Amino acid sequence: MRYTTYSRYVKGLLETLNLQALLDQLADFLLQSGFAGGPYSHPFWGEFGEEDPDRSLDALRQAILQALMDSGQLTPDMLNVLRGESTGDAQKDQELQKQLADLLDQIVQKLIDEGYLNLQQAPKMPGAQQPVLGPGGMAKEAAQQVQFNLTDKGIDFLGFRTLKHLLGSIGKSSFGAHETEHLATGVEAESASKRYEYGDTLNLDVNATLSHALKREGLGVPINLEYDDLMVHQAEYRSSSATVLMLDCSHSMILYGEDRFTPAKKVALALTHLIRTQFPGDTLRVVLFHDTAEEIPIGQLAHAQVGPYHTNTTEGLKLARRILMGQRKDMRQIIMITDGKPSALTQPDGRIYVNSMGLDPHILQATYREVALCRRSGILINTFMLARDRSLVEFVKKVSAICRGKAYFTNTMTLGQFILMDFMRRKTRRVS
Repeated sequence: MRYTTYSRYVKGLLETLNLQALLDQLADFLLQSGFAGGPYSHPFWGEFGEEDPDRSLDALRQAILQALMDSGQLTPDMLNVLRGESTGDAQKDQELQKQLADLLDQIVQKLIDEGYLNLQQAPKMPGAQQPVLGPGGMAKEAAQQVQFNLTDKGIDFLGFRTLKHLLGSIGKSSFGAHETEHLATGVEAESASKRYEYGDTLNLDVNATLSHALKREGLGVPINLEYDDLMVHQAEYRSSSATVLMLDCSHSMILYGEDRFTPAKKVALALTHLIRTQFPGDTLRVVLFHDTAEEIPIGQLAHAQVGPYHTNTTEGLKLARRILMGQRKDMRQIIMITDGKPSALTQPDGRIYVNSMGLDPHILQATYREVALCRRSGILINTFMLARDRSLVEFVKKVSAICRGKAYFTNTMTLGQFILMDFMRRKTRRVS
């Protein structure tokens, strides 16, 4: 007779790993901007910029390993091996190295299987008896020439996690649509009933309808309903909004040892998730402005980079205005994230005029004219400035005064909170 022996199942590290929490820890690594074009030398700005962000599988494994160490999910023996210390047993050291290498491979494969990442090339199998890290290590061998990319699901998830953190930081646990002072018929009853009019949503207030019929005919069966008896619930009118997010990708956004562009991208992904899930009637488009301006799909935002560019605010506003004028929405607005003054202008002949020394009156006047055109078109401009120079403060104040928008002087830590609070609190209003 065949016997089966049952033993207690002991979970491994992979089974206890919270994959979504790990992705949250890797968000900055996955969205890192880098500098377009690699290292750059400028007579005024000096040497700055690095090589393009390392999108290799080896870099991903290293980032995962660091996240596991930071979150305290590795065993003490594994940490000792990573520090180059021996347990006193060579065979055990080799076994621990193999366990680490297998764990990293399994985590990467799970990220791929779950649809968060994809690879451009199949990884090579590591050789036997190789160390985990260092030259010729298993991680290096397994990840050679392999590049990873975020999938649409991965980008959407990072947007969701960013939004969740932002909502928690401002004390919000739920959110709805854009409220206005107007009332309309809808699904949620939020005001007194009204008499039904042609075109209203037929969300009947049964009690009020029957009451009108009984008052007219008296108590009796059957109750004869007439058109004038129909009463419908009223709900708050829900407006739709078209938003263009303008992101400054000039050189200063990662200059001076601070990456200001990656937090801006995370906010854009959070807004995208918020609009897609809670405001399905809204639209969000993304415009990058630098020496010129260009619109990019949300799916390409994760790979957008800053470069050796100036700041052509006028061209960004002009493109954003053209996009918004093609949207049939109750509200149109521009959310502009920048950290510098306008320093470039597109001339009528297509040439780019630049001046980085102070606030050039020629560039400023062109920018103010475009802001005024946005106001005449009913477009609100809310500016989020990541710097506080006196001259920039005056520039932003004037932009806000012209378009009757808002100005926020913030930093990378509070940028998302300010943008989210402004987006969720705004009301329908017409800019005259």
